[in-house]
Amino acid sequence: MSKIIDGVKYTPDHEWIKKISDTEALVGITDFAQGELGELVYIEVSTIGKQVEKGKIFGTVEAVKTTSDLFMPVTGKVVEMNAAIDDTKAGNPGIINDDPYGNGWIIKVEMADPAELDSLLEGSEYADLIK
Repeated sequence: MSKIIDGVKYTPDHEWIKKISDTEALVGITDFAQGELGELVYIEVSTIGKQVEKGKIFGTVEAVKTTSDLFMPVTGKVVEMNAAIDDTKAGNPGIINDDPYGNGWIIKVEMADPAELDSLLEGSEYADLIK
């Protein structure tokens, strides 16, 4: 069974977002998503420093067996990629497989409108989606 945690919001596309200040949040992929993808080998985020609209692609994750797009849960500016998972900086994308909600976060975003979080799924709603 996939792990779902409290304190984050979820998207139907299997991203999670956790508010860390009034305007900033961390974004990653869910435990369900990493389990479906398998061993992650590469993460690409080409939108650092750019404003990305809610629902638009902000990057990709590459696993041994497939590549998948990453969709922005809220409109905002991508301010940072997690260096711990960036293999171009000696990071390890596999951290996402081990700790998708902790050290495996993918980007930090400066939210244009934090109220957009209200339109995302709660943990129980996401659990129903992946049953």
